[in-house]
Amino acid sequence: MDFQNVIYEKREHASIITINKPDRLNALSIAVLDELGKALDMAESDADIAGVVITGSGEKAFVAGADISELSKLDVLTARVFAERGQSIFNRIEKFGKPVIAAVNGYALGGGSELAWACHMRIACSAAKFGQPEVGLGLIPGYGGTQRLTRLAGRGFATQIIVTGEQFDANTARDLGLVNKVVEQSELISESLKLVEQVHKRAPFAVRLALQAIDASVQLPQDEGMKVEAQLFSLCCGTADQKEGTSAFLEKRKPVWKGN
Repeated sequence: MDFQNVIYEKREHASIITINKPDRLNALSIAVLDELGKALDMAESDADIAGVVITGSGEKAFVAGADISELSKLDVLTARVFAERGQSIFNRIEKFGKPVIAAVNGYALGGGSELAWACHMRIACSAAKFGQPEVGLGLIPGYGGTQRLTRLAGRGFATQIIVTGEQFDANTARDLGLVNKVVEQSELISESLKLVEQVHKRAPFAVRLALQAIDASVQLPQDEGMKVEAQLFSLCCGTADQKEGTSAFLEKRKPVWKGN
């Protein structure tokens, strides 16, 4: 498929999706979001893909926010549609059946931070900057930032970040639990791909169900989440991969996964 705003690359068992609008600091326009959705379709349908890495073009910005020229034209009615459109893409990332890693290569502001929060894991270069500057534009985060950031960082830190609009660096993000690892720019993609390769060694059906169980932990009360976990655990025990995994362990050999 030909893309105008993103680059889709398959490397070993990973899909790398690069937001490719460096002249606009990889701003999330409607066109970019549409192509991001199509790129996710490709990764989802490819059985060889164990995980997805999302990054930005160049070394300056991951995604420096939404397209301000589009934001400036919104009214009460069109803004609701605009927000829900972006939320639907980010919700899909959050619930994606394969791990999605944000490889944050520079500024991740506004919608860029919201994109990172929607991913399952985040690796940042040491020069990365995060922030939710929407209040400085007379707005609030609209792609899920108020919800995901609060769950990830806690109410106090999320409130500070959102209502002040202040930027913070990669080490601060790591200290807040928002980033899994901070590396140098040159190591960013390779470190992200290492994670995907680790996932590739595991049973794909179990990985998918594990992601569902983790999602339940933030969406449901703990008692309900426990029920979901037990249900998904029991589903694993009806799969060929569970039989293969336990047999391989007992026989001291590497498992050969079937994906079911």
